[in-house]
Amino acid sequence: MTSLHHQIVIVGGGTAGITVAAQLQGKQQLDIAIIEPSDKHYYQPAWTLVGGGAYNIADTVKPESNYIPQGVAWIQDYVTQLDPERSTVITSQGKEISYDCLVLCPGIQINWHLIEGLPEALGTGGVCSNYAFEQAPYTWECIRNFKGGKALFTFPGTPIKCGGAPQKIMYLADDAFRSQGVRSQTEVSYLTAMGAIFPVPAYAERLLKVVERRNIPVYYQHNLKAIRPATKEAVFSVTSDSGVSEVVMTYDMLHVTPPMSAPDFIKQSPLANSAGWVDVNKDTLQHNTYPNVFSLGDASSLPTSKTAAAVRRQAPVLVANLIALLNNQNLKDKYNGYTCCPLITGYGKTIMAEFDYTNQPLSTFPFDPREERYSMWLLKRYVLPWVYWNRMLKGKAFEGDALGLKGWKP
Repeated sequence: MTSLHHQIVIVGGGTAGITVAAQLQGKQQLDIAIIEPSDKHYYQPAWTLVGGGAYNIADTVKPESNYIPQGVAWIQDYVTQLDPERSTVITSQGKEISYDCLVLCPGIQINWHLIEGLPEALGTGGVCSNYAFEQAPYTWECIRNFKGGKALFTFPGTPIKCGGAPQKIMYLADDAFRSQGVRSQTEVSYLTAMGAIFPVPAYAERLLKVVERRNIPVYYQHNLKAIRPATKEAVFSVTSDSGVSEVVMTYDMLHVTPPMSAPDFIKQSPLANSAGWVDVNKDTLQHNTYPNVFSLGDASSLPTSKTAAAVRRQAPVLVANLIALLNNQNLKDKYNGYTCCPLITGYGKTIMAEFDYTNQPLSTFPFDPREERYSMWLLKRYVLPWVYWNRMLKGKAFEGDALGLKGWKP
């Protein structure tokens, strides 16, 4: 066992980890280490566009080494165990790393295996998903080669990253089917394990108008539990007032959003709440039991949508409070639950859904955020990727700049 110590240990070198490290570096001289096994960094918000044929998959990945802030140690390894009583993490390579403060942001775990038959079926026979770098291009292959039939799009019974993504690809597919002349021979259906099309009522109201306009039925309380690729059947567990039943639907194309959770090493640690997420105060992002532990992003218990935009607002709050803790000061900064989900409703159409813990619509712009707009499509397609690579990961997207747009030039 190799023993190491760093003042601040960040578990996860994805969106949240790099952003926090970069912002900490900009505040004061600190001894920071990032534990991240992957040598690649992905811009995952564009995978929906890749699946819709509107973005190149190669443009969503860059070397991780390009974004580790200068002066931050990179430990290229997996964390296997958390020991907050001893302020220590243990890695797969046998490193025991102690810390003064810990930031947990390892992202979310994709549980493909929890849908029977999905691991074997994925990437063949019309079964696709935008929730993996390797799989998103196959979604576009399915859409552009579709000849008609039944196209199903699912949403699981767990929290997921980017809660709007399962239906965004459906709207792009619907547009593509129309332009390819096969929509009249196609049934497009949305099947969600949830009881609403979107958790924020004001945006849900607009999305219901979108599916009505497109003649897409929505099936609520339908949770995909199995796939039978030999017969092209999708098996759903359906919850109703009379109990739980099983419904089987045939498909020609099936876009699956798999169930997700916090990573296993989080779930199995003393730092998790009863649902498995890192148990933090929703305002300060500090752990509710261990004060030298903080968390943000997808693995945290923060009751808001799991998006990169949420991290943009969470990071400066966490950084300010962590530094306050190091300096024996009170934690004064608070996160209001802000997040943003660019709801693509077709090629050239996007609702920029911004909201906070109150689930009320907000807007960075001086107009009604519930409207479908071409300008917001341009923002999603061109501006936000630039913001991500050039501002956010360099610690330059701060609290007062919700979308990180300051400094962007067309």
